[in-house]
Formats: sequence, C-alpha cells, structure tokens
Amino acid sequence: MSSPVAKALWGHYKRHPFQIVLVWLGLTLGIALLVGVMGVNQQARESYRQGEQLFSNPFPYRIRHNQPAIKVPQGFYIQLRRAGFSQCVPMDQHTIVTDESRDFEIVGIDPIAMYSNFKGQVTSQSQTQMMSLMRPPYPIMLGEQLASYMGVVDGQFLTLEDGRQIGPLKVVDEERIRGPRMIADMSLIRDLHPGTGLTAILCGNMSPKQLAELTEQLPPALKLERHQSATLEPLTDAFHLNLFAMGMLAFVVGLFIFYQAMSLSLSQRQPLVGLLRQAGVSGSQLAKALLLELLVWIALGLFGGNLLGLLLAQQLLPSVAETLNSLYGANISLSVSWHWQWGLASLAIALFGSLLACGWPLVRLIKTQPARLSTHMSLVRFSGREFAWQALFSCMFIGAAAAVYQLPHGQMAGFVLIAFILIAFALSMPFLLWQLFQGLGLVARSARLRWFFSDAAASLSYRGVAAMAFMLALASNIGMETMVGSFRSTTQVWLDQRLAADIYVRPSLNVAPRIASWLDERDEVKQVWWQWRKEILTEAGTLQVVSTGGTKEEKQALSIKVAVPNYWQRLHYQRAVLVSESMALKQGWKPGDKIELPSPMNQNWLVAGVYYDYGNPYGQVILAHKRWQEYWPYKGQVGLAIHLKPDTDSMAVMKEMGQRFHLSPERVRNNVELMEQAMRVFDRTFIVTATLGKLTLFIAVCGLFFATVAGEVSRQRQFALLRCMGMTGRELAALGGGQLLLIGVMTAVIALPLGLVLAQLLIDVVLKYSFGWTMPVQYFPFEYLTSLGSALAVLLVAGAWPVWRLVKRSAILSLREAF
Repeated sequence: MSSPVAKALWGHYKRHPFQIVLVWLGLTLGIALLVGVMGVNQQARESYRQGEQLFSNPFPYRIRHNQPAIKVPQGFYIQLRRAGFSQCVPMDQHTIVTDESRDFEIVGIDPIAMYSNFKGQVTSQSQTQMMSLMRPPYPIMLGEQLASYMGVVDGQFLTLEDGRQIGPLKVVDEERIRGPRMIADMSLIRDLHPGTGLTAILCGNMSPKQLAELTEQLPPALKLERHQSATLEPLTDAFHLNLFAMGMLAFVVGLFIFYQAMSLSLSQRQPLVGLLRQAGVSGSQLAKALLLELLVWIALGLFGGNLLGLLLAQQLLPSVAETLNSLYGANISLSVSWHWQWGLASLAIALFGSLLACGWPLVRLIKTQPARLSTHMSLVRFSGREFAWQALFSCMFIGAAAAVYQLPHGQMAGFVLIAFILIAFALSMPFLLWQLFQGLGLVARSARLRWFFSDAAASLSYRGVAAMAFMLALASNIGMETMVGSFRSTTQVWLDQRLAADIYVRPSLNVAPRIASWLDERDEVKQVWWQWRKEILTEAGTLQVVSTGGTKEEKQALSIKVAVPNYWQRLHYQRAVLVSESMALKQGWKPGDKIELPSPMNQNWLVAGVYYDYGNPYGQVILAHKRWQEYWPYKGQVGLAIHLKPDTDSMAVMKEMGQRFHLSPERVRNNVELMEQAMRVFDRTFIVTATLGKLTLFIAVCGLFFATVAGEVSRQRQFALLRCMGMTGRELAALGGGQLLLIGVMTAVIALPLGLVLAQLLIDVVLKYSFGWTMPVQYFPFEYLTSLGSALAVLLVAGAWPVWRLVKRSAILSLREAF
C-alpha cells in the first residue's frame, strides 16, 4: 500500500502548488548563503597557500623591504639577474582611484623577464598578451571577474579621478590573471607614479642551495618571505569566522522557513492522514512515505542551494578579495569552482537541521489518534501546549547563556553566547504572542475585535515559526547595523585624533634629517614630530615598538583608554611604556603592571596606560624618544608628521618637498587623503557583512510572506463564510493585513532590544577577542525605523494581498469551492 499512500499524501501539492515554492525556498536559500560563505572562505585560504601568481605562474617567494613604505632598489634586482637568479621577476604595485572614487590595485611587470623566465610554461597566447603590454598605448590586463565587478568591457578606457584616461583594457580569462588586480607594463606605472624602486621582487621555486645563496645576498634592509598562508591566515581568521557565523545564521533562518512550510503542509494534511489511518494504513507506512518526501525536499534543496551558493560566492568574492587586498595585501583569486567539501558539509548540516526541524511535526502527526486528526483545528489546539514547552526550553537556554557568560571570554564563547540568547528569544516569542493575543481576545468588548485577536492567536500555528525567523533576522540586522555604525563612528573620531598632522612622510634614514632641517627653516611649518618604528619577532608573534615625543599635541593625538595618574610624565621620565589595547588584552596587562619585553628592552617596564589602536594586526608598545635612542640610536623605520600653520597649501608643500628630496608619491601623504582611504577600506570591509544581513532579512520576510499566503489560501472556507455573513472585502483585507502587521509590530518590539543586546555582545566579546578592539555603543534610530518600517510594510501587503485576491471572486463560488 506504500505507493497509493505516497500518491495520496503527495497529491496535496497538486491542490496547493504554492507550498512547493515555500518548502523549496527556505532550505535552498539557507543552504545557498551557507555554501556561498564557505566558498568565499575556502577560495581565500587556497589563494593564501598558493601565494602570488602572475600569468598562472606561481611565485612562492617575495623579497620586500623591512619598512613597507620603502621600495626595493632596482639595482638589487639587476644584481640578482647577474647572479643567475632567473626565477625572479620585478613587480611594482600602486593604487589608482577612478573618477567614481573607487580604488583598485595595478601591478607593473617586465614582460620580457616574465617570458624569458617561464619560456616552457607560457603559451603562445600568453606570450602575445605579455608582449602587447610593452607597446603604446600600453594596454592594461584584468580578469573576467574583475571586469564584471568593475563594470567595464574589453577595449574600454579607464578614467582616473584627475580626469586622465588609461588603457585600453584587455579582458582575459581568469586562469591567466586572477585577483582584484590589473596588470600593466612597468613603464605605465612609472608614468602614473614617477619614481624608482620596486614594490617587491617575486621569485619562483628554488632549490635549498639557491635559497641559501639568495639569503646570503640579501642586504640587511630586505627580507625574504615564503607562502602567504603563514602570515595571512592568522590575521584573517577572525574575518573568515565572522563571515561563517553570518552564513550559519542565514541557514538557521532558512531552516525556520523550511520547518514552517513543512509544518503547515503536515497540518493541512491531518484530515487525510486521519482517513488513511482509519482505512488501515499503518504508522510505519505513513512514516516511510513522509520520510521519503522529506528526503526529496532535502535533495532538491541541496541541489538548488549549492548551485545558488556557487553563484552567490561568485558575486561576493570580488568585494571580499578587494577588502583583503586593501587590509593585508592578499591577492585572492576571483574565480570559484564547486568543491565536494561544500556539498558534503551542506548535506550533513541539511540532514541534521531538517530532521531536527521536521522530526517533531512528523512524530506528532503519526502518533496522534486518527479520530482527533479528523478534527480540523486539532493541531492548532496543540500549538498552545507546544509554545509553552518552547518557552520552558527557552528558560534552559537563558540559563546556559548565563553559565557561558561566567566562563573565560573568548571569540568562540562569544558566538556560543549569542547563539544561546538568539535561540532563547526565538523559542519564547510565540508563547508571549500567544498569551498576549489570547488575553486581548478575552478583554476586548467588540465581537469583531475578540474574533480578530482569537484568530490571530490561532494563526500562530502556521505563522509562529516564520515570525521567529523574522525576529531573528531583524534582530541580527539591527545588531549588525549598530555594531558597524558604532565602529565606523569610533574609527572616524579615532582617525581625526591620530591624524592630527597635515602631512605624513616616510623617508629613508639618511634623508630624514635633511627633510627635518629644511622644514624647520620654513615659515609655514608649525612643528615636526619624529616617530621611530621597529618590528621585533617574538614567540608570541610580531611586536611593534614605536616612539613618541613629549609635546602636548602628541599626547592629545593618542586615544588613551585607561592609564595610571601622570602617565605622560612617567612615560618620558621613568622606565614606562604605553600598550595597545589588543596587546594588553592578549597578554592580560593592566596599567600599573610590571612587564618584560623582548631583548634589548628586557625587564621591569611599567605599563603607564592602554590606548586604542584600531586596524593594527600586531601588538604595539609606545616608549619615549629618549628610551628609543638608548636601544636603537637612529635606527629603525622613521616617520615625520608635519604640522602647518593655518591657511597653508599642504599640496604645494608636498609637491615642493617631493621634488627637492626625490620622494616617491607613496612616501608623502596628507591627512585628508589618508582619512579618505581609511574610510573607503572600512566601508568595503563591512559591505559583505551588510549584504549577508540584508539577504538574511529578505529570506525571513519572504518566508513570513509565503507562509501567510499559503495559510490564508487554506482558510478560503473561513473567509467565504465571513463574506456570506456580511463582512466586506475591505474589512477582510484589513483583517488579514492587520493581523500580520500586529504580529510584525510585536516581533519588532522584541527584536529591537534583542538587536541592541546582540550589538553589545558583538562589541564587548566577539570584536574584543577577535581583533582586540572595544568601543562605545552608539544608536541609530533612523536606520532602525527604516529597517522596521520597510519590513512591516512588506508584511502588511503579505497579509492583505491573498485575502484581497480571494474576495475579488464571488462569495458563493468561493464557498462552494472551499467545500
């Protein structure tokens, strides 16, 4: 009898084809977002391990200057070529800003060196492409994915912010040129940014003997780096973990929608199941048919989710690659191919989540007595009892969250804490709404209002879970808006404070004294700050040591979080240092502690204070100039911060200084340019998180919309009876839309404080232990009203539209079709 039973059960979707969309949508979109994030993370990590690539040729080694602002002398590259290191090629990298204020990386190469070094590996097509870079008008090559992201086509010229046009652009397939970078001939780079030197020298695979010889030839100021994975993966772990957490949240929301759809489908089939049971169909036969149906839905969801996830990863990857390139110099490939690991992970998660979500509705339907299944509202009556059990479980999750909060804080503990709080609020919300609507139905005087609230309470049987998903997505969106907005405002204030000077110069050691003397003689220069910087490798990672002067302005340029009394005097006249917030958090240091620092600084240093330091991936300590000269007299990376008098043209000073001392453009920057670039990088960093949040909210709104549409269609008999009893179509539409709007408003009332709590936890726990940053929480009422208002408007349409569609037909015809 299994085949007739399956046909009878599955025939439900012929009568309700709209539910096919609802069931498929929740699981597919949830898996798609999860797979998309997994694809982005895996592609990034693979690119770290592969290292730099040019024209499909891997370059696992890179020679750079110890000071990032200083270039590698071109004479050293010529010396390597003469010594027989043909595996090495020059690279000069610069940032260009288009007329749309978008910045991109352009890499200059020597095509002849590329071709001669990899003669056996370069195809004739690649050879032609490389050699064409040397001929005027000097074309620029970029990959297909980057061209699509930039919105440019083959042959188009690129307009820069100063009005100059470069190109034409040559779009090639992603196998040859990968990442968010464009490639051009070195002469074009020299034309755009006059100067000498190279950003880096890239080297191919070498034998241990060649590596040893190369290391011996390196001057003290240069360093040889291996694969990027060792340095990049620890820095980007928190970024990728946050992305994965957003993907998991989107999957959970999609799973709620899937559960909602399956629960509605099973509740609508309860009379049929009751008849089948009374006709002699056993529970095992029903279970087999329903489990097979569930497996079919999982298979369809996995296929559609992996396909959409691959497309989503392709859309998200350019933004992520551009962010990682700006923050860490990582060259991430923009082409994504499906990996079996994604399918296996999505299969395991989908199976576990689907059985968890649909297990109880299946058991409830099969175990319920056949006579009770014949009653149309039997499972609706069960809902109140289930909501009470959910509220009880929510209390358990609240207790678990309180226990986790008492444990030592960390990144993973923060995510677990947030998950427990979200689950607790989600489980308790239907019970609270049920009790509220039941209470309002009892106290309302108007018969229509009593029926309105009682019917709203009953509708939670098919709207409750979708409302939970909507609340989770709304709270997450509010939390992310608050966290990102607070972070942006704090970063802007911090940059205003730190970038107190008008011009910043990163000269070489022999040029810095001459520049300082020249500046001291100029009337338009108010004062010049010196800053020395050095990176020390320790067992705990890289430690940056920075010096500072003793002026009042330099004190004001530091954002002190907490400090001992008279910390500035102690810093300059005692054996004391200031410690960055991330370093203090990592080491457990507090103001007043005595600490040990690496040689030659050694022991017995007083922590005079802790300062905010956003965006620095390393630990950092600040000491006075006097102490610096004791350990590294006139050594290290030097920087000059120039303060000009009011109404002075900083660009004219920069131009004159650059020409006089032959400074390359990247060594001389003004504070306006630095601020704009920093904020562009910041906004790009969080664009992916904002996109995932919007997609999650979109899934939740769609789920509630489709659940309401399917539920209202199933209540055609009820609306037909109400119309026959005298209610107008406008009143019925107001009834359907008003109920869903009321549910949305009550959900928003719960989601708003939950989102603010979520933002506080993200800042105080996750960000703090991921990046070592803290900041004050700021609120953005206008953004909240915009998010809530747009979501509630959609819900109003969702509730009114299906009812309005029904009442457009004849009341008698609708009543006859309902029976």
